[in-house]
Amino acid sequence: MTQHIDSVKTYALVFIALVFLTLLTTAVAYVDLGPFSPVVALAIATAKMLLVALFFMHVRHSTQLTRLVVTGGLLWLAILIFLTLADFGTRGWLGVPGR
Repeated sequence: MTQHIDSVKTYALVFIALVFLTLLTTAVAYVDLGPFSPVVALAIATAKMLLVALFFMHVRHSTQLTRLVVTGGLLWLAILIFLTLADFGTRGWLGVPGR
């Protein structure tokens, strides 16, 4: 099995991108985007997560099994977020007994 070694330039560029995205997250926190604030924050967090997983955790040069495990974890996260949003979205559909 051969190992892929990334250059220092690649790590530096990823680090600069992560710092930029962190500053962008902070800047967006001070702007009122209404209901899109969580959407933008989650999009930025997803971009940071992808950079860390692909470059620092070396998922892009890993085996198919590792990619399958990462994909399964992301799928499970998506299911949990979907179920949480479904619960939150349907809370007012039924009346509460006694009220």
